Amino acid sequence: MSKVALVTGGSRGIGAATAYKLAEEGYSICINYRSDAVSAMRVVQKIQNKGKKAVAIKADISQEEDVICLFSLIDEQLGPISLLVNNAGMLLKQMSIETMDAERINQTFQTNVTGTFLCCREAVKRMSKKHHGEGGVIVNVSSVAARLGAPNEYIDYAASKGAVDTLTIGLAAEVAEHGIRVNGVRPGIIKTEMHASGGEPDRVNRVKEAVPMKRGGEPEEVAEAIIWLASEKSVYTTGSFIEVAGGR
Repeated sequence: MSKVALVTGGSRGIGAATAYKLAEEGYSICINYRSDAVSAMRVVQKIQNKGKKAVAIKADISQEEDVICLFSLIDEQLGPISLLVNNAGMLLKQMSIETMDAERINQTFQTNVTGTFLCCREAVKRMSKKHHGEGGVIVNVSSVAARLGAPNEYIDYAASKGAVDTLTIGLAAEVAEHGIRVNGVRPGIIKTEMHASGGEPDRVNRVKEAVPMKRGGEPEEVAEAIIWLASEKSVYTTGSFIEVAGGR
């Protein structure tokens, strides 16, 4: 049976880097995207050019109906999912709590927390041996912000990633006996386009001196950690996290 992976938010950054590496490992890939079809198809084309199978499916993971449709389309186009990489996440403009409103906070949590929960739910339904699945792996992309708090920038984002960490620990214990491993990676300051969403495209250069290794990380370095957690080399690892943050 072929290995099938879903990478949410797979059109750029860590998601795209992970998709490329998973394709090299023999996975058929679903690139999920919310709005940037051009970037998603660019990733798909690059994978297909190497003789691997990939599709792009549009879905807003914050919407339950979209998530249900996403997984149904994967079933039809690629087959039963064996790996879920919950990479999609939302980061809004930097601000302190005094200027945050409920709409912003809810929007962040709806994508980063509810969306991750919904994708985990649909994956477990398909992977669980309790439901006659073949088992599988879930890797949640969190952030070191979950333990550092991101003060004066985006504590709502940090709090949402703290929730993802708790989900990772709890879900890992819940589904371990059903053949599913659940782990997380916590990237630090990584060179991706997400910083532009926070209103500071050049943020990596501003804060890199606070990193013991004195540089920002590359998306591929995070992807390598995800690949290990997805592989047979980590078969006795669940409910754990790999920090990819340069010592921060």
